[in-house]
Amino acid sequence: MDNYYELKVCGLKRKLPFVDMADGTAYASFVVISDTELIEKAGGVLAGKANGADIVLTIEAKGIALAYEISRRLSMQEFVVVRKSVKPYIKEYLKDSVHSITTDGEQQIFLDGTDADKLRGKRVAIVDDVISKGESLAAAERLVAAAGGEVCAKLAILAEGKAAERSDITYLEKLPLFQKGGGGYEILA
Repeated sequence: MDNYYELKVCGLKRKLPFVDMADGTAYASFVVISDTELIEKAGGVLAGKANGADIVLTIEAKGIALAYEISRRLSMQEFVVVRKSVKPYIKEYLKDSVHSITTDGEQQIFLDGTDADKLRGKRVAIVDDVISKGESLAAAERLVAAAGGEVCAKLAILAEGKAAERSDITYLEKLPLFQKGGGGYEILA
């Protein structure tokens, strides 16, 4: 097997490099933020699955371009970004924590109070590039609830590993996890 996984999504092929994890498994690194072609195609498909959303929310950073494209396709004036740090312009905020597969340790995430007001009483589509363990998604759901919004859709380009078995998310393709062996990388069953 090569040192990359070939992904096919929205009629496009992408080569994703493997990233080894400490437990001997690996994941295929999907960095979509600068892939204009894929963002445009995936955003068009996912916009059609937003289930009547009033506003789109994502966690920085890789989902930002996708959230933009979906909100643009839905003729929304804006979308909301949950931050990974408190920026100087943020005066009040809601906070939660997350353990992501791509980040070591616990990470705090922050919803600007001004953005929280935009979610109150609204149907919210949470958008991400990849849903893996679902930790980021769960934290985003808690922030939407704390702001007084209602999650109406959970959208991603890819569902990784066991996330593909979830019935509460909408995704375009499955992304397997891998085991590193003597001959390269093998898909985990």
